[in-house]
Amino acid sequence: MDTASAPVGSLQHCCCQLPEMGDTWSQLPWPGPPHLAVLLVSLLLAAGVMHSDAGTSCPVLCTCHNQVVDCSSQRLFSVPPDLPMDTRNLSLAHNRIAAVPPGYLTCYMELRVLDLRNNSLMELPPGLFLHAKRLAHLDLSYNNLSHVPADMFQEAHGLVHIDLSHNPWLRRVHPQAFQGLVQLRDLDLSYGGLAFLSLEALEGLPGLVTLQIGGNPWVCGCTMEPLLKWLRNRIQRCTADSQLAECRGPPEVEGAPLFSLTEESFKACHLTLTLDDYLFIAFVGFVVSIASVATNFLLGITANCCHRWSKASEEEEI
Repeated sequence: MDTASAPVGSLQHCCCQLPEMGDTWSQLPWPGPPHLAVLLVSLLLAAGVMHSDAGTSCPVLCTCHNQVVDCSSQRLFSVPPDLPMDTRNLSLAHNRIAAVPPGYLTCYMELRVLDLRNNSLMELPPGLFLHAKRLAHLDLSYNNLSHVPADMFQEAHGLVHIDLSHNPWLRRVHPQAFQGLVQLRDLDLSYGGLAFLSLEALEGLPGLVTLQIGGNPWVCGCTMEPLLKWLRNRIQRCTADSQLAECRGPPEVEGAPLFSLTEESFKACHLTLTLDDYLFIAFVGFVVSIASVATNFLLGITANCCHRWSKASEEEEI
């Protein structure tokens, strides 16, 4: 087949192809019968390809052992292009990586642990974990992530631990960011820039055991009440860093521990006006407007009288 016309797929770099064997093998010089030569060479080639498929080649500046690839603390500005196919534990921590290319994890079906902490990541490409169905532990702490979109963990249903802590620019978590992560047990959102977290983002996590949210500038207004109620109901089996979570606003609760707020704190959020209240407000407004008109009328009359009196006084003096 002509290689120039061969289709190039997105997974082409993931696959190894055995060379085609024809009659030329039987023409090689060999001290034994031709069919034995063909058999032995074929076995050697197959063993070499299997050896390559097992992923024993290791990227430059990385160490590889027992399906663990360690590329940490190497001052890398980009991810290594080729990894062993059977990688289970990949550490890219403590580098200067600013971006991960789309489809980077497509070929590594065995990946269980991915450590990307302490890099310069601002975002991750959509669908990065589409094929990482066995990924269980993900560390994205100490980066520059600004938001967690809805499709960030798409198809990564095996995740058990996610660390998003110490992302100081993290302002928003999409309500469906963790959708489908029914096995998630540990979620760390501490020391970011979160002022608000939607209850919807956590409601779909039935297995959640540990939730870290301290160190964020929480605004403890009316929108915070649903989340606090949910946390109180789960506090027995969901450990939270209650001592570190504090309110940064509004001013009347600034510095107060998040979990010290009670239903009384949100009493004003539930005040509703009845028809009588609206009628009373309308009546008071009407009375105030009439009083204002009457006052202005009296002031006008008084000013006019003072002007006439002053003018009469001047004429008498003349």
